[in-house]
This record gives sequence, structure tokens and C-alpha cells, in this order.
Amino acid sequence: METHNMNLNIHYSAPKEVWDKLEALYTEMPHWNGFINGCPQWYGADGKLIEASVEPSGLQFYAELPTEEWEAWVVLFKNKATKSLGYDIGEPEDGYEFHYYN
Repeated sequence: METHNMNLNIHYSAPKEVWDKLEALYTEMPHWNGFINGCPQWYGADGKLIEASVEPSGLQFYAELPTEEWEAWVVLFKNKATKSLGYDIGEPEDGYEFHYYN
């Protein structure tokens, strides 16, 4: 089991419409476990875990999964989020830009 951390370029200032789309996406992702203490969670058994939270640095994920399983899950999430939100979703350190909202 490996520990993984990732931030995505989904800014905390995004409007309710964006968060509504993400909430729908969360439930479509494999191993959805619900909102635990207000944070979306996947897995949650057998020592495996993915949690997300909204941080100033973007949408942040913490995971305890085998690397291959994490990589497959996160690629699926990024692809589905890109399609749902209408802009490229990825890690800011890889050059993906934030979309800021006022």
C-alpha cells in the first residue's frame, strides 16, 4: 500500500454549479463510499482509502492504495472531470491552469 497526494486545478472559489457537477461525478466513481465528515470518500475498507477536500491549493486528494490502482482511478477522475467541467483538469505543477471565479 502506498500513500498518494494530489492537487487538481479546481479552484475553491468555483461556483455552486461546478461543485454540483463534481458531487455527481464523485458518486459515479468506482468504490464511492459517501461523504464522511463532509469530505467525499472512496473505498474506506481493507486498508484502502481515497479522500478529497477543497483547499486553497485546489481540490486535494489523499489516497492509500497500490500505485497502479491509484493511477487508474485518478486518470478516470481527471477524464470525467474534464468532460463534465469543460476545461482540462490536471495538476497545477504540470501546467494546468486554474479557472478563477468571482
